[in-house]
Amino acid sequence: MPHRPRFSALLAAGFAAAILTATVGPVVSRASADERGDGRRPPAGKGHGPKRDDREPKDRYSIEQACSDRAQLHTIAFDGLAFLTGGLGQDTFFPPGKVCDFFGFQHMRDIDAGELGHNSLFLTRIADNTLRILDEPQRARLVALAREQAPRFEEFARGRWTVIRAFRRLLEDDVPAGSPGLDATAVAKHVGELYAIDGELSWRRAQVMGEVARSLTDAQRKALAAMKFGDSRTWPEVPEQVDRRTMSHREHVALLTYASEFFSWTAGSIESDVYFCPERHATYFGGFYMKDMPAMRNPGTSISTALTGDAGEGFLAVLDAAQRPHVEGLVDAQRSALAKIVETRRTIAVELRLFLEKDQTNRDRVVDLARAYGRLDGEVSTLCARAFAAVGKTLTAEQRAKLAKLRNLEGDVCRGAFLYSDPIPMPDMPGSDALFAHPAGGR
Repeated sequence: MPHRPRFSALLAAGFAAAILTATVGPVVSRASADERGDGRRPPAGKGHGPKRDDREPKDRYSIEQACSDRAQLHTIAFDGLAFLTGGLGQDTFFPPGKVCDFFGFQHMRDIDAGELGHNSLFLTRIADNTLRILDEPQRARLVALAREQAPRFEEFARGRWTVIRAFRRLLEDDVPAGSPGLDATAVAKHVGELYAIDGELSWRRAQVMGEVARSLTDAQRKALAAMKFGDSRTWPEVPEQVDRRTMSHREHVALLTYASEFFSWTAGSIESDVYFCPERHATYFGGFYMKDMPAMRNPGTSISTALTGDAGEGFLAVLDAAQRPHVEGLVDAQRSALAKIVETRRTIAVELRLFLEKDQTNRDRVVDLARAYGRLDGEVSTLCARAFAAVGKTLTAEQRAKLAKLRNLEGDVCRGAFLYSDPIPMPDMPGSDALFAHPAGGR
């Protein structure tokens, strides 16, 4: 009897639908590049109608596309809509897969010829196939890594809250007395230290996965080679390989992530490692919540692939001639930082790939590069926060009503906050005064 998909079985076993969906991304259907709405369609007002893009996925998804003006404008506008219609709790929502993303998994998802790339089964299928091929000592290395790194993942998530709270305070005019607003240098430094944690975690992940890769037998290499990068049709359905009851939730999520990324890293390329989706940066504004929540609450449903583009265009259409340039101008304002981000990602990815051939690389260099990467992300994020706040403070009641409708989460109630995608009571947020500029003449 053929093995059936395990999504319902996982739910029955108590694996929360919300956590599964947020871990692997929303369940979405594959559409043409012009229909996806995450940068493949021209922005509103440019005089170009949508046209079908019949290219294969592998030819449509690239770092150049992700950084294109169209992709970035749609994503920025979508985040602006989320920020101005959401709240602090929604802003804390963050998919775990956006941490340590130097191993080609996002690219493998986006170019999947089997059209499973953004389905909730995608990560678990390749993870279980990989774990099935590895032997017990190799699996044990990944399990030990998951237990080692789980606390640092939580440290990273909690560190984001300071930035999130500062940005929300800016919007709400809740700045320290006399402060003129955000201190861009302070924000960049704080985010830089967060990304230094990401760099440490990434370096260690590459070290362990490199050890496993170098220990593969010829038979294991042949079995892995039978499964194709970017074509989930070559991945058989196999039973769950690890009893998650022997691990904490965070450890189990980490293990599945390592196993899936082991395959994408060893079967992929440096170009796949450098690639990111357009919404990879400036992730402090609730966009992931607005995009993922429908699928989280309705497992197995689909989210329109036009969501980001349509909602982003709709957001810009609601703004008036004085408000719109704040958002549209961000494309040019962040251009230099985005180019440096790509360059930095490539340097990090090249360094990490050395582990496939040897047992040691320059850890300090990776951490320093990751810190620089974070500073760039902080720079871009501050630009967005200032622009969104400027727009938010001038919205009319009529505009707010239109944006609330455009948010399309009627009846949604967010009670508390999130640790990644895990709902938690609203925590005591760490102080964020240090991210604001001092009053003129003050310290």
